Amino acid sequence: AEMQHVVKVEEGRPAADGRPSVGPTYRSAFARDGFLAPVDGLDSCYDIFRMAVEKYPNNRMLGHRAIVDGKAGAYVWRTYKEVFDIANKIGNSIRSCGLTKGSRCGIYGANSPEWIITMEACNAHGVYCVPLYDTLGAGAIEFILCHAEVEIAFAEEKKVAELLKTFPKSTEFLKTIVSFGKVTQEQKEEVSKYGLSIYSWDEFISLAGDQEFDLPVNQRTDICTIMYTSGTTGDPKGVLISNASIICLIAGVDRLLNSVNERLEETDVYMSYLPLAHIFDRVVEELFMFHGASIGFWRGDVKLLVEDIGTLKPTILCAVPRVLDRIFSGLQAKISAGGFIKSTMFNLAYKFKQFRMMRGAKHNEAAAICDKVVFSKVKEGLGGNVRVILSGAAPLATHVEEYLRVVTCAHVLQGYGLTETCAGSFVSLPNQMSMIGTVGPPVPNIDARLESVPDMNYDALASTPRGEICIKGETLFSGYYRREDLTEEVLVDGWFHTGDIGEWQPDGSMKIIDRKKNIFKLSQGEYVAVENLENIYGVVSAIDSIWVYGNSFESFLVAVVNPNKEALESWAEGNGISGDFEALCENPKAKEYILGELSKTGKEKKLKGFEFIRAVHLDPVPFDMERDLITPTYKRKRPQLLKYYQKTNADNEQR
Repeated sequence: AEMQHVVKVEEGRPAADGRPSVGPTYRSAFARDGFLAPVDGLDSCYDIFRMAVEKYPNNRMLGHRAIVDGKAGAYVWRTYKEVFDIANKIGNSIRSCGLTKGSRCGIYGANSPEWIITMEACNAHGVYCVPLYDTLGAGAIEFILCHAEVEIAFAEEKKVAELLKTFPKSTEFLKTIVSFGKVTQEQKEEVSKYGLSIYSWDEFISLAGDQEFDLPVNQRTDICTIMYTSGTTGDPKGVLISNASIICLIAGVDRLLNSVNERLEETDVYMSYLPLAHIFDRVVEELFMFHGASIGFWRGDVKLLVEDIGTLKPTILCAVPRVLDRIFSGLQAKISAGGFIKSTMFNLAYKFKQFRMMRGAKHNEAAAICDKVVFSKVKEGLGGNVRVILSGAAPLATHVEEYLRVVTCAHVLQGYGLTETCAGSFVSLPNQMSMIGTVGPPVPNIDARLESVPDMNYDALASTPRGEICIKGETLFSGYYRREDLTEEVLVDGWFHTGDIGEWQPDGSMKIIDRKKNIFKLSQGEYVAVENLENIYGVVSAIDSIWVYGNSFESFLVAVVNPNKEALESWAEGNGISGDFEALCENPKAKEYILGELSKTGKEKKLKGFEFIRAVHLDPVPFDMERDLITPTYKRKRPQLLKYYQKTNADNEQR
């Protein structure tokens, strides 16, 4: 049946008064009888925690790996009641520093039990939690401290030095610093020069002594966090997120999980490693707390992540595509190293199970014997208990998504959302292989529609509806902090304009196909939708990443490519070309080879002549945050990429 996973709640309308046409409004079929009513007594993020403590006081809540003789041992756990008692003391100490409801508290550092404890102390007293993170680029910490007027900042021990670098500017508002670990004598002296106080975690816990402060009345409409989002241009924007947004999101995700028979239980275990400074991880951890489930923290090193996963044995794993790409490449390498017989057996099992799943069989019933003999080893590599893998923050390559759906013996779901929509607004459904490459239907707590973008020839009322994705619902943010101008640009009549171009699929799932702002004109006047092209060229196996560029003074497109090391080296070997990876990237023949591979794909996909890449620069170093070329969620920063590679080009020409 057409659009079986959504229900229409409003008809579309044609263009009028200079405004573009809009398509019909849809919501999840799981919400056909309306959205969930609020839970009695659940009015704030603090209530999520408080109710969990009342209901599950002795459940394991926060765990970290104990380091014994320099080696990481088993996970050590604090119960909900133990966490509550520490958070209570931290809350009183924050209040004793003069903060009240609506004051701002910064938290800076990798995910840890102390991070969550501080967040809950803020939630209890209505203090806005302001996550700080350095991947926003140089100067971002200082910008956020000053822009949000942060009065107290908590930091991981090794980040305290970074906070001190924001002096003297940040000291206009900042009065107290707390280290999650210890504090050195030099740090105490440095801080006292500016009249600030600094405490170790242990000192701060007992700072308030026996003083008890009354908790304010927290309301649904109160802001609970200001989350700064990187954006690809300009200063970070402070996204105001209310209690209602997070509570509404949790209710919707919960209903979705229950509807697909994957309800969360108090026995579930989550691996916390995606930054808590982002909304994706923050809301998932809130969801786990809501159910009295357990959250274990990684050691902060991506090379040790799989080992941490193996020790923790999580049941739900959230990931960004870069992590899943690593898992995919690791599996591929292991299989080819296993010798002819093993890899042949694996490939046969894969083909059989994939065929059965494509025909509609559920992943756990498609090939039980293959799971037991072949794929159980993959499952064990992720600890043995993972049942759902959720990917977000950027698009997951279709071949990786399909592969992991078959071999991990878990549901692999792709979600889509923004900080402004409080994370997941769309998510694909388990056992629906037709949803591969899409972000699924809306979560049952929002309404969604497309708005036509005439400049880009996207029509929301066409037989294949395409246009800018617009979202409405209680999960939406309350505005950008001290930027009403930007808020009015994106929030129109209660609809949030995401800037992403989507295409409704016949089953009601959404496919992200482009980005509204990433459009430019070539000199003959043709419009180029660059993100769409990058997605098309991105499937070329000889490359890892591509940035496409053009402007209105030129008639053709150029690109910077991160080639795939193995592919380029095996091409060189086959063609008798010597040199290491860096030297190959400089070799004109290698550029010709990559251009040829891109052209092949362009022809296959029937691209127009002006959409073909005419010249490439090969960079052996992947686009990274160190050079400020991508955001923390791996989106390309186009102005910065242009500036960086223009300079590289100029330097090369001078040489």
